[in-house]
Amino acid sequence: MKITFIGANHEVTGSCTYVEVGEKKFLVDFGMEQGTDLYENAKVPCSPSAVDFVLLTHAHIDHSGLLPLLYAGGFSGDIHATKATCNLCAIMLRDSAHIQEFEAEWRSRKGRRKGQDDVEPLYTLADAEGAISKLTPHPYGEIIEICEGVKVRFTDAGHLLGSSSIEMWLTEGDETRKIVFSGDIGNLDQPLIRDPQYIDGADYAVMESTYGNRRHEKVTNYVEHLAEMIQRTFDRGGNVVIPSFAVGRTQELLYFIRQIKEQGMVKNHADFPVYVDSPLAIEATRVFMENKENCFDTEALEYVEKGINPITFPNLNIAVTSDESRMINFNKTPKIIISASGMCEAGRIKHHLKHNLWHKECLVLFVGYQANNTLGRSLVEGAKTVKLFGEEINVAAEIRTLPGISGHADIDGLDKWIDSMERPKTVFINHGEDAVMEEYKRHLEEKGYNAQTPFSGAECDLITGVFTQAEPIKVVRKTAPSTGYQRLCASLDRLSALVASSKGLTNKDLAKLTDSINNLCAKWED
Repeated sequence: MKITFIGANHEVTGSCTYVEVGEKKFLVDFGMEQGTDLYENAKVPCSPSAVDFVLLTHAHIDHSGLLPLLYAGGFSGDIHATKATCNLCAIMLRDSAHIQEFEAEWRSRKGRRKGQDDVEPLYTLADAEGAISKLTPHPYGEIIEICEGVKVRFTDAGHLLGSSSIEMWLTEGDETRKIVFSGDIGNLDQPLIRDPQYIDGADYAVMESTYGNRRHEKVTNYVEHLAEMIQRTFDRGGNVVIPSFAVGRTQELLYFIRQIKEQGMVKNHADFPVYVDSPLAIEATRVFMENKENCFDTEALEYVEKGINPITFPNLNIAVTSDESRMINFNKTPKIIISASGMCEAGRIKHHLKHNLWHKECLVLFVGYQANNTLGRSLVEGAKTVKLFGEEINVAAEIRTLPGISGHADIDGLDKWIDSMERPKTVFINHGEDAVMEEYKRHLEEKGYNAQTPFSGAECDLITGVFTQAEPIKVVRKTAPSTGYQRLCASLDRLSALVASSKGLTNKDLAKLTDSINNLCAKWED
């Protein structure tokens, strides 16, 4: 009885854990890595055809996005998840496959002009459809026997519609161990969905740590805060551009905006237009309403019981086609544009940033976690220029984040999750940035827990409790300096030679040279 850590170890994305019980082999999540990898990932220790089944915590692509690749490799088992997760996965995996095929075709067209071979997509729509056909829905709260020696229960994690922590009872011979995978633990008091549900005990826990070293800024009223930013932007004639995750965050924003419009909180811009420019978000919104009875919180259900759809309102405009998307930027009326992806790495949001980033009257508002080495992270950290579609774009727009609106629990929420259960023998921390995982490990150790931060390839024997750490292998990137940078370095050599040869000049000439150099530095330091 053994677990092997594969993905999201000392990194935030790409969740995957390999579990062996007797003759059975299965995965908990099989997600796609997003942003730039820090460490090399170990390979799943068996072929896809040898994986008996998959347990899926939720539908986000960094947890589910490689399932079509697994299917393409010969996997034929079931993928077990909650009903809402299965519904969302069906649309998200098709969308991901479309992106894989589109990007492969785009790269192939570019390559053909250079005489290069075509690029194959990571997986195809047919692979996605194959994986979707394996999705097997289950309700929250029921203990399900997946196979001999494996029983599981899905518990609401409060992170996304249908998200779950997974309790599993593993039996091998006369030995049974309970292990809990947290999935992504939700923040408290999120709109629409319920708060995380807690678990009473386990022998081992595998838990995320995305915000394991910080507390969310407390905002007394998200709606008022959002309304103030919209008001300020509209008053100066700008657009509010919101890079938003199509599933979860977009629906929460629609819920907020409905309240703002209903209560007339933005003055002098009556019936302002809101555009949702993401076919995936539109489909996801439909899935949200289909699962309202099992997943919505009390407040959202009160709207539903009154016959009100809590995530729609007047002048909500849907852009499905590319032409509809392009037309948004020809409309000069101050507006809200909600578009995917949430980290600005792909999708239609990049076009909207290209049209709005260089306008100082506009606002780009981030409402979710921005992983390292993503365009979204660069903007949040104050980039002055960014490259979009090969063009340098000046960042003049106001860049803000909406404090407190996070789908992930902060350190207090993580503590509440782990403290709710009878103390496990070991807590394995994953799904966090390198330094954050180590900080949260020290925090748990101070609280008396035995905590580990496994690197990819680490193993734990669940019978004996013996943990074997893996040697981390950093990703090595070789980047050649650009021609422009090489010229700049050559100029530095020339300047150094000039300074070295100026020793015999008069004080007056030395002062002039010094002033010239300082003026040049001052110009470019600004």
